[in-house]
Amino acid sequence: MPKAGRRRTRGDPGTERETKKKKTAEDRPVKFATFESEIAQSEAKLDRVHDDVVESSSEESSDPPSPLLHRPYIPDELADRANIRAAFREAKATYEADRRCRSAVFTLDRYSSRSCLFDDPRLLHIRESAKDAVLLAANSIISLSSYLDDDELLNRCCGLWIKQDDEKNTALVLTSAHLIRAKDPSSARDQWMYEWTGEYHRDASVTVHLLDGSTASATLIYLQEHYEIALYEVVVYKPVQLSTFTDNVHSGQDVFRLGRDESLDLRITHGRVEYMIPHRYERCHYMYFSHDEEESLHDDGGPVIDLEGKVVGMVNNQINETFLPSSILHKCLDLWRKLECIPRPHLGMTFTSIKLLDPICIERMRRKHNIESGLVVEEVSKESNAEKLGIRKGDIIECLNGEYISTTTELEKMLLDIGGNRFHQAKVLNAEIDIRIQIFRATKLCRRARNLTVIVSDCGEDIIEGTYPITVGLWR
Repeated sequence: MPKAGRRRTRGDPGTERETKKKKTAEDRPVKFATFESEIAQSEAKLDRVHDDVVESSSEESSDPPSPLLHRPYIPDELADRANIRAAFREAKATYEADRRCRSAVFTLDRYSSRSCLFDDPRLLHIRESAKDAVLLAANSIISLSSYLDDDELLNRCCGLWIKQDDEKNTALVLTSAHLIRAKDPSSARDQWMYEWTGEYHRDASVTVHLLDGSTASATLIYLQEHYEIALYEVVVYKPVQLSTFTDNVHSGQDVFRLGRDESLDLRITHGRVEYMIPHRYERCHYMYFSHDEEESLHDDGGPVIDLEGKVVGMVNNQINETFLPSSILHKCLDLWRKLECIPRPHLGMTFTSIKLLDPICIERMRRKHNIESGLVVEEVSKESNAEKLGIRKGDIIECLNGEYISTTTELEKMLLDIGGNRFHQAKVLNAEIDIRIQIFRATKLCRRARNLTVIVSDCGEDIIEGTYPITVGLWR
């Protein structure tokens, strides 16, 4: 007879392993923000929680409701009596005072702040879905303040919950590095926009303003200057809502930029995603928020969300209207989780995607030089290996390690992959590696493949302008 299958008993190790595995999968103490490309997301729903409170008739009688507010008036037949008019003036003043007091009830405070989703007729076609999207994302958005030693306010930013550890009672906040960026008192308010990297007060005290009105201190865990992001750890004893990200973002897409003001009220700005050629001191991987509303200065570090409430980017410069796309954030956070740093090769160049050029220019390149994609070199850093290799402004980078490149976002993801693989092997930063690049030299109209030696670092990359001193006068 065939042997009967072995029956699992309560103390059987196999059963215990299965139970433990199931429990681990269902009840993980550490939870991370989700990315749509990483985990299939079910359709987002706005959950509403109601606390059912049943009051007895005795409780109602012990706390009677306020009387209805009635507006006083003078009957027509008494309008000529002076004492009636005097009593009316006194009653009207009392009525107005009571009305102002009752209008302060939170359910009637409807007009102190208005957003574009209240009555903007241009958004009528998306108003309902946009409202649900904003409310769905709102609980993951918090406000942060940084202070120097003398309690001087340094900066305010918004942030997103991206991780919670139930065992340690901690949560992780993703925010903009501008939260602790140093200000130069001798320069203009926005002088920092014209610098590649700046100084940071890493020891600044940071306060997180929680949505229930309480505050908590935050500890800096990691700062990445190139992508201008910072991670802070906060002690929390309640569940937080983790953000949901999606890599799906495209030019012309309807999006909303969210932030919070000093009162923790939401600030909502409608706009559209736009691809633009970056200005000189802007990073190549920036995306742009195009809108025609008043400027909002409450959302640096806040999310840019789509009509499903999912994060497509993080505002990293509220003045220049730029944001870091989620596809880059995804790579950055994944590397940080695995390596506790975000290593990236420094190429010593800045670029513009050919795709961003006017179609007339693209067609001319294709017709005359058989080129229709790649990255045009905009700047070459002084004394960099790229300069020594002969790369100049106007040249085109077509391939990186054998892979064709068409956008700067693709380039950044490739660089992060290269940096992550190199660090995983060598476990050291600031090491040199060779990257194989294919260059189309614009002045000589020829292609060349070269090895470019680069440094893998998690610092911000400075592009140094080529200059030289005039030490001798020139005479005609």
